[in-house]
Amino acid sequence: MDVFSRTFLPAAAEAGLAVQTVSRHMPVFRRCVGSGDATILVTRCSRPDRPVTGDYLLLLTHRRLVVTQQTRLLHRLRLHLNTELRELSNVTWSPDPRLQSVEMAATAIDGIRERFLIRTSHPKQVWQLDALLNQAFRTRLRPSGARVVASIGDAPVVARPGMFAPSW
Repeated sequence: MDVFSRTFLPAAAEAGLAVQTVSRHMPVFRRCVGSGDATILVTRCSRPDRPVTGDYLLLLTHRRLVVTQQTRLLHRLRLHLNTELRELSNVTWSPDPRLQSVEMAATAIDGIRERFLIRTSHPKQVWQLDALLNQAFRTRLRPSGARVVASIGDAPVVARPGMFAPSW
Protein backbone atom coordinates (compact mmCIF):
# COMPACT_ATOMS: atom_id res chain seq x y z
CA MET A 1 0.00 0.00 0.00
CA ASP A 2 1.47 3.38 -1.00
CA VAL A 3 1.70 6.55 1.15
CA PHE A 4 -1.39 8.13 -0.39
CA SER A 5 -3.61 5.10 0.35
CA ARG A 6 -2.21 4.70 3.87
CA THR A 7 -3.01 8.31 4.74
CA PHE A 8 -6.16 8.86 2.65
CA LEU A 9 -8.24 6.05 4.14
CA PRO A 10 -7.77 7.08 7.82
CA ALA A 11 -8.41 10.74 6.93
CA ALA A 12 -11.62 9.79 5.13
CA ALA A 13 -12.72 7.67 8.09
CA GLU A 14 -11.97 10.53 10.49
CA ALA A 15 -14.11 12.84 8.35
CA GLY A 16 -16.98 10.34 8.60
CA LEU A 17 -17.23 9.75 4.88
CA ALA A 18 -19.16 6.71 3.70
CA VAL A 19 -17.24 3.91 2.01
CA GLN A 20 -19.34 4.35 -1.13
CA THR A 21 -18.37 8.04 -1.32
CA VAL A 22 -14.69 7.28 -0.83
CA SER A 23 -14.67 4.53 -3.45
CA ARG A 24 -16.55 6.75 -5.94
CA HIS A 25 -14.07 9.65 -5.61
CA MET A 26 -10.88 7.58 -5.27
CA PRO A 27 -10.20 7.12 -9.03
CA VAL A 28 -10.37 10.88 -9.59
CA PHE A 29 -8.05 11.55 -6.66
CA ARG A 30 -5.65 8.84 -7.85
CA ARG A 31 -5.26 10.54 -11.22
CA CYS A 32 -4.43 13.86 -9.55
CA VAL A 33 -2.25 12.90 -6.59
CA GLY A 34 1.03 10.99 -6.66
CA SER A 35 1.42 7.75 -4.72
CA GLY A 36 4.07 9.29 -2.45
CA ASP A 37 1.99 12.30 -1.38
CA ALA A 38 0.51 12.10 2.12
CA THR A 39 -3.05 13.22 2.83
CA ILE A 40 -3.58 16.01 5.34
CA LEU A 41 -7.35 16.44 5.06
CA VAL A 42 -10.36 14.94 3.30
CA THR A 43 -13.71 16.57 3.91
CA ARG A 44 -17.03 17.51 2.40
CA CYS A 45 -17.43 21.15 1.54
CA SER A 46 -19.78 23.50 -0.25
CA ARG A 47 -19.41 26.72 -2.18
CA PRO A 48 -21.02 29.65 -0.38
CA ASP A 49 -21.41 31.59 -3.63
CA ARG A 50 -23.13 28.64 -5.37
CA PRO A 51 -25.04 26.59 -2.77
CA VAL A 52 -27.17 24.51 -5.18
CA THR A 53 -24.50 23.30 -7.63
CA GLY A 54 -23.86 19.96 -5.92
CA ASP A 55 -21.70 18.29 -3.30
CA TYR A 56 -17.95 18.83 -3.17
CA LEU A 57 -15.19 16.72 -1.67
CA LEU A 58 -11.94 18.47 -0.80
CA LEU A 59 -8.60 16.64 -0.61
CA LEU A 60 -5.56 18.44 0.78
CA THR A 61 -2.14 16.81 0.62
CA HIS A 62 1.30 18.16 1.33
CA ARG A 63 1.63 19.16 -2.34
CA ARG A 64 -1.85 19.47 -3.88
CA LEU A 65 -5.39 20.68 -3.39
CA VAL A 66 -7.99 18.64 -5.27
CA VAL A 67 -11.73 19.32 -5.20
CA THR A 68 -14.28 17.08 -6.87
CA GLN A 69 -17.93 17.85 -7.49
CA GLN A 70 -20.83 15.43 -7.58
CA THR A 71 -23.92 16.75 -9.35
CA ARG A 72 -27.16 16.49 -7.45
CA LEU A 73 -29.40 15.21 -10.21
CA LEU A 74 -27.33 12.52 -11.95
CA HIS A 75 -24.62 12.06 -9.29
CA ARG A 76 -21.87 12.47 -11.86
CA LEU A 77 -18.36 13.22 -10.69
CA ARG A 78 -16.41 16.10 -12.10
CA LEU A 79 -13.01 17.49 -11.22
CA HIS A 80 -13.52 21.05 -10.01
CA LEU A 81 -9.99 22.04 -8.93
CA ASN A 82 -6.62 20.32 -9.19
CA THR A 83 -3.62 22.46 -8.32
CA GLU A 84 -0.31 22.39 -6.51
CA LEU A 85 -0.25 24.35 -3.27
CA ARG A 86 2.58 26.54 -4.50
CA GLU A 87 0.39 27.67 -7.42
CA LEU A 88 -2.27 29.04 -5.07
CA SER A 89 -2.07 32.64 -3.95
CA ASN A 90 -3.83 34.71 -1.32
CA VAL A 91 -4.94 31.64 0.65
CA THR A 92 -7.13 32.65 3.56
CA TRP A 93 -9.44 30.87 5.95
CA SER A 94 -11.65 32.04 8.75
CA PRO A 95 -12.71 29.64 11.49
CA ASP A 96 -16.09 30.29 13.09
CA PRO A 97 -16.74 28.04 16.11
CA ARG A 98 -20.23 29.51 16.62
CA LEU A 99 -21.33 28.29 13.18
CA GLN A 100 -19.06 25.23 13.41
CA SER A 101 -17.50 26.01 10.05
CA VAL A 102 -14.37 27.23 8.32
CA GLU A 103 -14.53 29.30 5.16
CA MET A 104 -11.46 28.86 2.98
CA ALA A 105 -10.58 30.92 -0.08
CA ALA A 106 -7.68 30.83 -2.53
CA THR A 107 -6.84 32.28 -5.89
CA ALA A 108 -5.92 29.63 -8.47
CA ILE A 109 -3.23 30.10 -11.08
CA ASP A 110 -5.85 31.12 -13.66
CA GLY A 111 -6.89 34.05 -11.45
CA ILE A 112 -10.22 32.63 -10.34
CA ARG A 113 -10.99 33.09 -6.64
CA GLU A 114 -12.28 29.82 -5.18
CA ARG A 115 -14.29 29.80 -1.94
CA PHE A 116 -15.24 26.72 0.06
CA LEU A 117 -17.24 26.32 3.26
CA ILE A 118 -16.28 23.36 5.45
CA ARG A 119 -18.77 22.45 8.16
CA THR A 120 -17.80 20.49 11.25
CA SER A 121 -19.92 18.59 13.75
CA HIS A 122 -18.26 20.08 16.85
CA PRO A 123 -16.69 23.48 17.67
CA LYS A 124 -13.40 21.81 18.69
CA GLN A 125 -13.06 20.41 15.17
CA VAL A 126 -13.02 23.97 13.85
CA TRP A 127 -9.74 24.57 15.68
CA GLN A 128 -8.32 21.23 14.54
CA LEU A 129 -9.16 22.18 10.96
CA ASP A 130 -7.56 25.59 11.50
CA ALA A 131 -4.36 23.89 12.71
CA LEU A 132 -4.31 21.55 9.67
CA LEU A 133 -4.72 24.45 7.26
CA ASN A 134 -2.03 26.38 9.11
CA GLN A 135 0.31 23.41 8.78
CA ALA A 136 -0.40 23.06 5.07
CA PHE A 137 -0.32 26.68 3.99
CA ARG A 138 1.82 28.60 6.45
CA THR A 139 4.54 26.26 7.65
CA ARG A 140 5.10 24.15 4.55
CA LEU A 141 5.10 26.74 1.81
CA ARG A 142 8.18 28.75 1.00
CA PRO A 143 7.84 32.46 0.42
CA SER A 144 6.63 33.21 -3.07
CA GLY A 145 9.34 35.79 -3.75
CA ALA A 146 12.23 34.57 -5.85
CA ARG A 147 15.55 34.37 -4.08
CA VAL A 148 18.38 35.80 -6.14
CA VAL A 149 21.74 34.20 -5.47
CA ALA A 150 23.71 35.99 -8.17
CA SER A 151 23.03 37.83 -11.37
CA ILE A 152 24.83 37.12 -14.61
CA GLY A 153 26.29 40.65 -14.88
CA ASP A 154 27.60 40.75 -11.27
CA ALA A 155 31.33 40.95 -10.76
CA PRO A 156 32.77 38.11 -8.70
CA VAL A 157 33.57 38.88 -5.10
CA VAL A 158 37.32 38.85 -4.58
CA ALA A 159 38.77 38.75 -1.10
CA ARG A 160 41.13 41.64 -0.51
CA PRO A 161 44.08 41.26 1.84
CA GLY A 162 43.11 42.19 5.35
CA MET A 163 39.41 41.90 4.54
CA PHE A 164 38.85 39.11 7.03
CA ALA A 165 41.62 40.09 9.46
CA PRO A 166 40.58 40.84 13.02
CA SER A 167 40.35 44.53 13.78
CA TRP A 168 41.79 44.54 17.30
